Amino acid sequence: MSISSIILAGGRATRMNGADKGFILLQQKPLIAHVITRLTPQVNEILINANRDISQYKSFCLPVLQDEHANFIGPLAGFSLGLKYCKSDYLLTVPCDSPLLPLDLVHRLMAGLLAHSADIAVVASDDNVHPVFCLCKKSVLPSLTDYIAQGDRRVSSWQKGLRYVEVDFSDASDAFVNLNTYEDLAALESKLSNASS
Repeated sequence: MSISSIILAGGRATRMNGADKGFILLQQKPLIAHVITRLTPQVNEILINANRDISQYKSFCLPVLQDEHANFIGPLAGFSLGLKYCKSDYLLTVPCDSPLLPLDLVHRLMAGLLAHSADIAVVASDDNVHPVFCLCKKSVLPSLTDYIAQGDRRVSSWQKGLRYVEVDFSDASDAFVNLNTYEDLAALESKLSNASS
């Protein structure tokens, strides 16, 4: 079964002084490089959604797709690009600042999607839902196109309008912590250093 993925790196990172999150270093390695390493054995194709530093993103030798919507509309722009251009019948979406992605992410999301005959499977952990970590069928693209055209931008409300299932990853909650600030990054760096020492 062929599965594509898109790494969402098109955000503005306002809480990190506008720094491009994908290239912020964790253990001397860009965050997006951690994500690529963990995704590669799980999927057949990796795309990147980015809106700046394009040549840097292209250095990973992966297709880089820029938003096609004139106004910044958030993660749904990346979802739309992934669904439009992916070569597979299934698309995994993940953010660029998730360096601890589970190595069984795709396997578990696909199992949940198939078991519930769903269109979309979304990660949940410890009573939190993480809408940007999801696996969906390519066939949901028309519904997303219509949703964006109506002006709504909330990822979860679009998802819940489809045949939808949440897959519990409470055993791997740390993998879905948002690195929104430099403090978050420093805390993770410290935790990983302590774990390896």
